[in-house]
Amino acid sequence: MGRRRGDRHTAFGPVPHLAIGEANETFGQGFSPGPRSFVRCGSTPASHHASQPESHLEPILSSFFLVAISEMGDKTQLLAFSLAARYHRPWVVMGGILAATVLNHALASGVGVYVSEHVPPRLMAAVLAATFIVFGLWTLKPDTLDQDAKPDRFGPFLTTAVLFFLAEMADKTQLATVALAARYQSIVLVTMGTTLGMLASDGLAVFVGERLAQRIPMKWIRVAAASVFIAFGAASAWTALRMA
Repeated sequence: MGRRRGDRHTAFGPVPHLAIGEANETFGQGFSPGPRSFVRCGSTPASHHASQPESHLEPILSSFFLVAISEMGDKTQLLAFSLAARYHRPWVVMGGILAATVLNHALASGVGVYVSEHVPPRLMAAVLAATFIVFGLWTLKPDTLDQDAKPDRFGPFLTTAVLFFLAEMADKTQLATVALAARYQSIVLVTMGTTLGMLASDGLAVFVGERLAQRIPMKWIRVAAASVFIAFGAASAWTALRMA
């Protein structure tokens, strides 16, 4: 299909223009176009109405899978296990993880979308390729948790939220969220996927942490996570080469 007038070219192909009439039909009358990066992802095919659910599902599932598997053995998962063992209040700890992750990853997604909209598409694809491959290599290195970094005077919810927010700063899952948002150009969908991935992985640590550590070989989990990152990097590299 040829490129139409109003289409926008991104690092992952042309993005057809979403007409206001189509938006009103999809979301209801009274829709006013806001920042298209909040929900919109990489591309919208011509059969907009038939493929809208699939186009929204891809960034959620990709973000979920990538973060869930890369979080296995990560220091924030170790932190989740430590806090659950300390407080014996798993649902409160999970609430703190949820609050911290939504805030942290929403900020990270915002950065990723902003960068993708201000960097030339070919350069963006090349940067993403290098970023994902570096994350893959980083994932192979086991994480450790600094046990002395745990404050204990704010209660389980606030302690968990603060510690998780700080632990995620410059962590590979936060930086992966930046890269995923730059790829899919959607703050909401990527944040949803990465948050669900964090909850799934850290939930295992909170509820069945000790048994999980004894039965799952973390070495092979890290290898699987690294492979997924590198596959994303290879896909981005191929996109950059096709734009040459």
